[in-house]
Amino acid sequence: MSDFPEFEVIPAVDVQDGEVVQLVGGERGTGKRYGDPVDAAERWIDAGASTLHLVDLDGAFEGERVNAAAIEAVVEAVGGADGDDAIGLQLGGGIRTAGGARDLLDLGLDRVILGTAAVETPEIVAEIDETHPGSVVVSLDAKDGEVVVSGWTEGTGLDPAEAAARYEELGAGAILFTNVDVEGQLEGIDREAVESVVEAVDIPVIASGGVASVGDVVALKEAGAAAVVVGTALYEGEFTLREAQQAADEV
Repeated sequence: MSDFPEFEVIPAVDVQDGEVVQLVGGERGTGKRYGDPVDAAERWIDAGASTLHLVDLDGAFEGERVNAAAIEAVVEAVGGADGDDAIGLQLGGGIRTAGGARDLLDLGLDRVILGTAAVETPEIVAEIDETHPGSVVVSLDAKDGEVVVSGWTEGTGLDPAEAAARYEELGAGAILFTNVDVEGQLEGIDREAVESVVEAVDIPVIASGGVASVGDVVALKEAGAAAVVVGTALYEGEFTLREAQQAADEV
């Protein structure tokens, strides 16, 4: 799967207890439910998605993959196509070992997203990159300007831009930058925070958190992001995937 030759709007399929859920501000228990993950995935592909962003939310909190069966059902249902029909699949949440990441990549995922594991054992990024080059997305979730881990509950003292540059050196294929302060609240993005991470690296930066309008999507493209992950705004019908992608394409 190529790495975002053009700016992409990526729907989020976040899974908790086997169902699609969107959290508010990364807080466990705040989620609104949106049904079956396979149904959601197929709906977004029908709506024009080229890539899907899968998250095992329970895995992010528990430190091990909890919704493996639900995620694998999505991979089975929508993965496996070649050429122009191929859907990019990236998964995060509870992936803590290089072996576990490789198994997922061999299962048919294009990219694995590492957050806590990358912060706790940075060398895991280089380890996975050796056998699956460019497939590691390092997730940097920021709260009050510092990187947080363990389901957004623990501060690390790391500056997101400095951390991004460090992971690029270790072989990360992309950075997923989530501003947890604005996550799931439909109140808009923090453009400056995204720009600082984009300026720190040459690899693609995928932005996430706070997108409330098509204007936010356009602003993130203008900030230099290679792609944006959108969850709540799409599920709540604030705009359609096609509207967002078209507006970005026109910039």
